[in-house]
Amino acid sequence: MPRGPQGQKRPADVVGNAVKVMRIATGEEEEEYEDDGKDPAATALGAKGGKARAERLSAERRREIAQKAAAKRWQSKKSVD
Repeated sequence: MPRGPQGQKRPADVVGNAVKVMRIATGEEEEEYEDDGKDPAATALGAKGGKARAERLSAERRREIAQKAAAKRWQSKKSVD
């Protein structure tokens, strides 16, 4: 069964899916969400840690990290034959 943008189950046929989306949009039906299994407290702490690290880094160090990431991203891939 196809899934919506946040993992919701949706009908496989186009018309059925359109009807389901219309019912959700008009409020006739509630949209069901599946639990992603992540602990909300751990997710919040992870977001705080990333922000704290960004604030702690100097502009020069952030630039070095960004340049290294860009070099890796644009590095030519060697073909595996």
